[in-house]
Amino acid sequence: MKQRRRIYYSAVQRSEIWDRWQAGESMRSIGRRFDRASSSVFSVISPTGGLRPPVRHRAKQALTLSEREEISRWLSMRRSLRSIARHLGRSASTVSREVSRNGGADRYRAAGADQAAWDRARRPKLCKLACHPFLRRTVSIGLRRQWSPEQIAGWLKRTYPGEPQHQVSHETIYRSLFIQARGVLKKELLEHLRAKRTIRRSRHASLKRSGLGQIKDAVSIRERPASVEDRAVPGHWEGDLIGGSRNSYVATLVERQSRYVMLVKVANKDTASSTDRRNTFCELLSWGLNGKSPLVQRA
Repeated sequence: MKQRRRIYYSAVQRSEIWDRWQAGESMRSIGRRFDRASSSVFSVISPTGGLRPPVRHRAKQALTLSEREEISRWLSMRRSLRSIARHLGRSASTVSREVSRNGGADRYRAAGADQAAWDRARRPKLCKLACHPFLRRTVSIGLRRQWSPEQIAGWLKRTYPGEPQHQVSHETIYRSLFIQARGVLKKELLEHLRAKRTIRRSRHASLKRSGLGQIKDAVSIRERPASVEDRAVPGHWEGDLIGGSRNSYVATLVERQSRYVMLVKVANKDTASSTDRRNTFCELLSWGLNGKSPLVQRA
């Protein structure tokens, strides 16, 4: 079986991936940008649950690469650790610990020591649910009851006022679910979320941004005249589509004052059928105004 070549993204490319993901682009669109499959983008986004990891930075007091190079150079000249510390303006204990944890004076290398320090700096802080078992159990029970994270967070705030150790934000719950590396909430609890997704989507991600899911030149129901609300004026008609079992659909037309209802069967709910339905509505309306109708029922 031929093994697929593993795809690597540079730091700059990963940053662009996260920028595009946070802007609401789909994985397929991001993959096309790099001429790669969407699965390669998923491998970048999924480990952190679709949440962009914070940018790492070194502490100001940490040893720099140039200082480590000075340490390596002075060690090769057989200088003492105290003299190296005076040269760098550092404490002797700082230089001593740096050398001892990276192989000693004979095997110390600046580049390797600097990378090792960067790797050791990863000390993920335990989240609140990991530190409070009672809170973790309460959240798990709420999710199994089909409560949303927002409902759980609101219930905890009302039930335990003034007790922050018994409260948690909905964002923490989402992060604990989507970032399985935390090991706090079981992956099975994802099935109880109303949105059946395994990673967090950007708040900018919406079909409406691309013009999808919208009706062109649509007229909002809020633009109805005020005279329609009290049903006092005859002649106002409302149309709708009712979906039934086994892909059955019925178009309805209702006169608001008399509640006079006209029904007609529609083949489907696709574009062609919707166009036919619009024509059907026009026919029904003309029939209704002329006192004729096919299928008629009083509401």
